[in-house]
Amino acid sequence: MKRLLFICLGNICRSPMAEAIFRKMIIDEGLEDKISVDSAGIGHWHTGSEPHEGTRKILDEHSIPYDGMTARQVTTEDWDQFDYLIPMDNKNLSDLKSIRVKNGVVVKKLMDYVETEEEEVPDPYFTGNFDYVFKLVEEGCANLLTAVKKDLNQ
Repeated sequence: MKRLLFICLGNICRSPMAEAIFRKMIIDEGLEDKISVDSAGIGHWHTGSEPHEGTRKILDEHSIPYDGMTARQVTTEDWDQFDYLIPMDNKNLSDLKSIRVKNGVVVKKLMDYVETEEEEVPDPYFTGNFDYVFKLVEEGCANLLTAVKKDLNQ
């Protein structure tokens, strides 16, 4: 079983969007018994909150479920629980590495899986551009799933 954790600042916009999209991809490919996914935030401000209304709206438009998802904060134990830690931007990456580092855990930004000039997934909490973020996250998730399947020899 490969376990992935998507990480953004508050765990209400980008990382839950990635979690929901990736979960649907896993289900669509029948890989639920081989891959699991979760999301978390660097900060604690939104702990227990559902995804942002903009995230919910764009996921609804694409018929991607997010039922039961609530924000949580990254913990040091996440380094032991997950095989992949996937932050959304450089600051999330830096903050994540300041919490803990462990050999054997893949730590790469989601945009490392997208062929574009864009280095980070922009935060739609500030930009309001949920459509653009969805496009980037969807492409990143598809390419990440391909990489994880190779890791699983699928």
